[in-house]
Amino acid sequence: MIKQFDIRLSKNAEKLLEIQMPSYKVEAEIIGYDDIPPLKDTVNTLKQCGETFFGYYINEELCAAISVKVIDNEVDIHRLIVHPDHFRKGIAQKLLTFIERQFDKRIIIVATGSKNKPAITLYKKNGFRITKEVQVNEHLSLTYFEKKLLSD
Repeated sequence: MIKQFDIRLSKNAEKLLEIQMPSYKVEAEIIGYDDIPPLKDTVNTLKQCGETFFGYYINEELCAAISVKVIDNEVDIHRLIVHPDHFRKGIAQKLLTFIERQFDKRIIIVATGSKNKPAITLYKKNGFRITKEVQVNEHLSLTYFEKKLLSD
């Protein structure tokens, strides 16, 4: 089940960190760079991030989450997190589909590490196109994606 939760509540931020840290540690290993911002998050930084969070729950346990910021006609996906125990179960796909249906917006954007092949594959499979690549530092490059949704 997917439902929205309030990240400003400490207990929710704590639960999110329990899945975010192991998930982003896997991404850090994939991209070969462990100084990524999500690994520096704390309960307080999450409570103040200003993102809207939706959790994927199995038997009331938070197993995955997606967060967005909505500005004008654009949905900006900030995080797509799946706990490693739940990789390869289609949960990231379900969360992406949920976001597409949840908001009546024309564009969805997202970025990921350029070496994060599983994420890049997921976004391309879902009709996202690469808009740019940015070299953040000598160890990290980010790939930005965009998907234009059809209007009625």
